[in-house]
Amino acid sequence: MTHSLDLAGESVEFHPWGGLYWPAQSTLLLSDLHLGKVMHFRKYGAAVPREALLRNFDRLSRICTQFQPRTLCFLGDLFHSHVNREWDLFEKWARETGSRLQLIVGNHDIISPLRYEALGFELFQHLETGPFRLTHHPEKSPGRFNIAGHIHPAVRLGGAGRQTLRLPCFHLRANQLILPAFGAFTGTHALDPEPGDQFFALTGDAVVPLAVEQTGPTP
Repeated sequence: MTHSLDLAGESVEFHPWGGLYWPAQSTLLLSDLHLGKVMHFRKYGAAVPREALLRNFDRLSRICTQFQPRTLCFLGDLFHSHVNREWDLFEKWARETGSRLQLIVGNHDIISPLRYEALGFELFQHLETGPFRLTHHPEKSPGRFNIAGHIHPAVRLGGAGRQTLRLPCFHLRANQLILPAFGAFTGTHALDPEPGDQFFALTGDAVVPLAVEQTGPTP
């Protein structure tokens, strides 16, 4: 179940897996997939199940099927490391998608731009479109609303008996939105709420708006 919201005068939809869809431009924004990370860790002996790799591509295909975006924009850290066997799966997926492909280059995007361009990608350090400035690292953008990734934001919920639950989230504050990591094999960073912050927690099948009073500080 998506959650609709107005950002800088534009209607957008938050998806429970962490995607943001902008209907007016038929654009889907995803951040921090970290493709290749599973194979990178397996190469060095980590006991990471191969199913984690397949889950990324399954989620990617399913969210694109749901929205059918004309443009698919990745807000950085699309591929975690150097080329490995996971690149073959990504290459196959990219050649089959019908969307225009864009990449805002992140700190993990170290693969040659020529490989991306051969798949039809447009590469940017940042991109200004409509009222938005799209970046990988969050930044102040006078006159623009910044949409970014990189942080892998999460919110910590407190319960009775000192029980806590940490969930990935969209993090909204004045003139900025930070997207959660879309990748299935990524960590999260629990944020300390500040006055005026809004959090939209992801439960896997729903987006849940939270008041700051419902969240807890990072221990």
